Amino acid sequence: MSVNVLICDDSNLARKQVLRSLPENLSNNIQLATNGAEALEILREQPTDVLFLDLTMPIIDGVGVLQALKDEGIDLPVFVISADIQPEMQNRVMGLGARAFLRKPVQVDVLNENLKKHGLL
Repeated sequence: MSVNVLICDDSNLARKQVLRSLPENLSNNIQLATNGAEALEILREQPTDVLFLDLTMPIIDGVGVLQALKDEGIDLPVFVISADIQPEMQNRVMGLGARAFLRKPVQVDVLNENLKKHGLL
C-alpha cells in the first residue's frame, strides 16, 4: 500500500530529520513544503494521506494550516512536530484537529508509537 506523505517545515534540516525518521511504508511518496501556503496548495491539488506539520513558519504558520484544513473540510491525520511545547499551544492545535503533538526534534520511537496509535503503521 502506498501512502502519500507531506512534510511541512521551513527548516531544510528539520524536513530531512522527519524524512529520515519515517518508517519504510511511509517513505516512498513524499512531498515537501517550506511553509503553510505551499502545504495548503499541495493538499488542495494532490491526494495526501498524512501531514507532518511545523508550527512556526513564514507566510502561513501551522495553526493557520490547521484552521484552513478545518474550514475547508480537508480531513487527514496531522502530526504537529514543533519546539513550541507550551500546553496552551498543544491544546490549541489538538482542538483544531491535530492527531498528535510531537516535540522537535522528533524521536523515531515516539513517532512510530503515534503512527501505530493512529493506524498508519
